[in-house]
Amino acid sequence: MDTDALTAGLLQELRAAKPYPALSLTMPTHRRAPDNAQDAVRLRNLVSEAGSRLDADPDANREVRAAVRQQLDRAVDEVDPRRALDALVILATADEFQIWQLPRTAPERVVLSDTYLTRNLVAAKAQAQPFWTLTVSADHAALFSGTSDAAHEEHIGGFPLTAPREAPNPQREERIGDTPSTFTDEETRQFMRTVDEKLRGVLATDPRPLYLVGLAPALALLDEVGEVAKDAVGRVTKGAPADTSPSDLLTELRPALEARQKRFAAEIDGKLDEARGRRAFAGGLDEVWAAVREGRAGLVAVEEHYQQTVRVDREHLVPVSGDAVDPADGSVREDIVDELVEAALDSGADVVFVADDSLKEHGRIAAALRY
Repeated sequence: MDTDALTAGLLQELRAAKPYPALSLTMPTHRRAPDNAQDAVRLRNLVSEAGSRLDADPDANREVRAAVRQQLDRAVDEVDPRRALDALVILATADEFQIWQLPRTAPERVVLSDTYLTRNLVAAKAQAQPFWTLTVSADHAALFSGTSDAAHEEHIGGFPLTAPREAPNPQREERIGDTPSTFTDEETRQFMRTVDEKLRGVLATDPRPLYLVGLAPALALLDEVGEVAKDAVGRVTKGAPADTSPSDLLTELRPALEARQKRFAAEIDGKLDEARGRRAFAGGLDEVWAAVREGRAGLVAVEEHYQQTVRVDREHLVPVSGDAVDPADGSVREDIVDELVEAALDSGADVVFVADDSLKEHGRIAAALRY
């Protein structure tokens, strides 16, 4: 699965207690040759490590260990290297497995616990900044889930929708003396009300920024009869055929996405400047980590590709180089940034990812504090 499939409901299910042992396997992957040739070898080695860990675990009986290994093997068989992004996450219990391809790197790890390891999923989801796009015409509406890299049509919440149409009635038109405009007849207005209602249901379940694509009269009517369209963050005034492909849609959206990204970056800069002015600012991994743990961070900004391995020393984070990492050292945290992102979101903070080097003077990560 991709990160845009990680709804709040699914994340809650993943975090729920599982029958021990719940196995989480994470590893970095590569999108292109020749680097991706090493991915299969890494995966085999991690699967072998997972098998050894299961065999040596005294808290799981032989039948359960065998069932988890079987689910892990099934997952490995279904991994599609053609869909590789920057990380692979496999989750498995004796009864199920899940495969996640992430657009954010993750360290090599095998974890046995009574819950799945979700921090890498959560951080990748936050970084991806998923959005919804509604394409709408007088008689058709489709919903697309997208990120800056990809989009696909969703069949959820009643979408796609097609308006029912009555057969033409020449006698009625003759009595009226004119054929009413498509965007003023009551059938079309009712269709737009239905589109608005269905879209509100989707956004209530999975809130995201919304983009609209359609001819100006269609968008104007959606504004007039509904509620959701008024909060759209971007619009593309262009016809939206029912067979619009995701790649064509993403191309049409690109200017609107880039414009919003510039507005968003300026807004984050303003919030961080305001926090500095009132002395409610934290900069650098150690300061932000402390603020998040204390529940004081209201906004956390992280550079897109910032990753850091650290050693926890008396509740402080000491950066260490990859070469100095001892896998047996329990004080070393390879995915501390992803862990921080998950903790920040859990505390109710907003987490945003910004362009690389934009926070260079603040240690690649910064926070505006609540107090």
